[in-house]
Amino acid sequence: MPSRIETVASFAKGLDVIRSFGVDARRQTITDVAARTGMTRAGARRFLHTLVEAGYARSDGKHFELTARVLELGNAYISGLSELDQVRDILQDLTRELGESASAATLDGPDIIYVARSPARHRLLSIGLAVGTRLPAHATSMGQALLAQLSQNEFDRFMRVTKLEALTPRTLTTRDALRARLVEVREKGYAIADEELDLGVRSIAVAIPGRPANARLAINLSASAARVDVAAMVADFLPPLARAAAQIAMGGAAR
Repeated sequence: MPSRIETVASFAKGLDVIRSFGVDARRQTITDVAARTGMTRAGARRFLHTLVEAGYARSDGKHFELTARVLELGNAYISGLSELDQVRDILQDLTRELGESASAATLDGPDIIYVARSPARHRLLSIGLAVGTRLPAHATSMGQALLAQLSQNEFDRFMRVTKLEALTPRTLTTRDALRARLVEVREKGYAIADEELDLGVRSIAVAIPGRPANARLAINLSASAARVDVAAMVADFLPPLARAAAQIAMGGAAR
């Protein structure tokens, strides 16, 4: 880990400002950003105007929103992962086979970040999903699949930066409940989030085997809870999902 003297606090705060924007906060005032980042209004104002001057945000005088230029930041990461083309192809195969949305994500702090997606025609979640979308790891099947791979020290670090917020009445909100779930995920080799992120939505995920700690990846299939019960998800979705994970681990071979 870098020492404190090697880090730039203002740069980190600027990134916090960028991350404060999202599906539920596409347009924000200075007060909104200050509240979401824990900054003073004066500090939030300086960072927002810096982003505007650099072309990463725009403002109508009261509200601020990010511009498409921020995609350059994510593209620097995405373009370095040539395997994602193969991942997207494999996810699309899953969608064609099963008629359901398939996604891939990696773990980043308390969240998962979508890095590839093959959406089905029917929309399930109340929020839109796309590459770059962040969701709380504890409430998602891919998050749980990835968390199950963490060492005890890594899990302790995760718990220090996350709030186990209840997104539905079924969300896991205690350390003990989450730890018990992760033990189950490790034993079974897959994770199921049963209406824990959004009511009416059920998903199943597996981690890609053989990945180094800094490149862990999970894939999932999601479906309407009214159409697919847990037993059907395990029986019908898990085998092709596991085959897809093995293909990704092999670099897309045997497709």
